[in-house]
Amino acid sequence: MLYRLKKWLWKDKGPIQSESKKRLTHLEKAIGLQIPDEYHQLFQKALRHRSIVDNEKFESHETYERLEFLGDAVLDLIVTEILFEKYPKENEGFLTKLRAKIVRGDTLFEIAKKLGLNEFLEIGERAAGQGIELSKSVLSDVYEALVAAIYISSGYDAAHKFVSSHIDRFINFKEVVKAIDNYKSLLMEYSQSQKLKLPKYQVISEEGPGHDKTFHVAVYIENKKLGEGEGKSKKKAEQAAAEDALTALGQN
Repeated sequence: MLYRLKKWLWKDKGPIQSESKKRLTHLEKAIGLQIPDEYHQLFQKALRHRSIVDNEKFESHETYERLEFLGDAVLDLIVTEILFEKYPKENEGFLTKLRAKIVRGDTLFEIAKKLGLNEFLEIGERAAGQGIELSKSVLSDVYEALVAAIYISSGYDAAHKFVSSHIDRFINFKEVVKAIDNYKSLLMEYSQSQKLKLPKYQVISEEGPGHDKTFHVAVYIENKKLGEGEGKSKKKAEQAAAEDALTALGQN
């Protein structure tokens, strides 16, 4: 499989320019890896933004987007393996939610920024100065593209070592585990990722005496009711409603 990927994704277009060589040299120091000479062109693709196509020097498949597609799948497998070994007694639902928190765009963006990947992007002249190099979606995609480039050039073990080193350095598992039970936060992140309005919670009914009330809450996104929940406080009822909504959306 790796042989076919190398054949499809890497084509030698001759010696790379001195500026590109400098970029790769600095990249090697930032990510702590030596890039094999025969794969310089591949790593150049991993750093090339689609705006470069405007210059008509490259085609769309010579940007990071194609590599990002592969890197996304490789990253998912690596993180799945790490969590499977780290939490041997947790169930599938817990592992799925934890993985989603780690491989989401915001987390990858923070890792990419700490590695300084924004300094190595190759951007088209027309797009220069627009802040593309600090875009969350761009930097998270570039990180995944780098994972793919390492996987193709050096194999799965090297890609695994690359990703796991960043998870060890930059991920606070206690905080992430705590966050995955915050269903209101997860639902808000979902609505933002889908470019929808933020969830709204409404108390439908209250039952019981003042010292022992039970609240029944519904949650709406863009006037559509997505879930309901009950609890001994409004906050608990809202969390239950958000969890119900996430389940209905296939996100929980």
